[in-house]
Amino acid sequence: MQESYGTSPSGNLKEAVRGISNPAFLILMSNAEQFETHVAELEELYPGVPSIGCIGMSYQTSVTEKGVSVTAFEGVEAVTDVLEQASIMPVKYISRVEKALQKINASSENTVCIDFCTGNDAAVLTTMYSILEKKKISLTGGTGDGGKVSVNGTVYTDADVFAFVKNNGGKVRVYKENIYYPNPQYRFIASKTDRSKYTVGELNGKPARQAYQDTLGIREQDIVNQTFKNPLGKKNGKDICIISIREVAGNGLRCYRQVNDSDVLYLLETNDYPSIVEETVRQIKGDFGRISGIFSINCIFRYLFFSQERYMDQYLKTMGTLGMHAGLVGFGEHYNSQFVNQTMSCVVFE
Repeated sequence: MQESYGTSPSGNLKEAVRGISNPAFLILMSNAEQFETHVAELEELYPGVPSIGCIGMSYQTSVTEKGVSVTAFEGVEAVTDVLEQASIMPVKYISRVEKALQKINASSENTVCIDFCTGNDAAVLTTMYSILEKKKISLTGGTGDGGKVSVNGTVYTDADVFAFVKNNGGKVRVYKENIYYPNPQYRFIASKTDRSKYTVGELNGKPARQAYQDTLGIREQDIVNQTFKNPLGKKNGKDICIISIREVAGNGLRCYRQVNDSDVLYLLETNDYPSIVEETVRQIKGDFGRISGIFSINCIFRYLFFSQERYMDQYLKTMGTLGMHAGLVGFGEHYNSQFVNQTMSCVVFE
């Protein structure tokens, strides 16, 4: 397997794909203004080559914020398709997942599912994983920007595009990285929640906005940026489900994940993130004798936080010690059946 990456900060797709000659699968990451044009142009340049795409920033050794980037894979087989009506009935299209799996003759050792979604990610992943779990197929992916995704030259709204990618040169494995830990001193019971609007009205009986402010001693205007360092979280066994705060909604907080009445939430603290990234690298090196490529999805909040801390360049350099590494800055991350926030998810190809 061979992975390559090309980018054009000015949005020139032909410049971005200059070094890509014989791909078996393509991932497009573009900007909102040029996305549809780039989708059509990529299909014209590589007719019949399976592809998925979304709107979002990308990276390899540096971040492309507004242009266009393409990650290409050789030495793989890929089958792509789409779940439509993601917001209301993705299960209606579940047969497409089954057919794609059959077509590629997927194996848990050498096949991964990579997906890009426009929203309602938790329901989409529940739908997808009802099939993938039976075959023990891993998944990584994320939410794109702008409410649009693409597959094989066609743009969709309200959808999840997916690709089953089989590595002909060895195994694949997915990983998730969390840089936060729950502070046991700050435990909240959520109430007056609105699942449809992703809002939390109260924490421990106090207006959620005020409870969050008082706990951290910050001003209301600082809440959204503070979530980079102190998101909320919910324990799930030994795992922690990160809940990013999107905005203040009256006296409540609107989040990027649904919260239910009576959920027990914790204030999360930032851990020693350089050490955690280095541990992820050590783990991957221990699992693989050789690495052909890595594709990762990093949350927009991780990107903003790392940039604020002047760590983003070092982060990409550290991940680059593994070999060819490229990825997407997403608005929500997928790891197997989990829809996560402020996280990194990736697939490693042998």
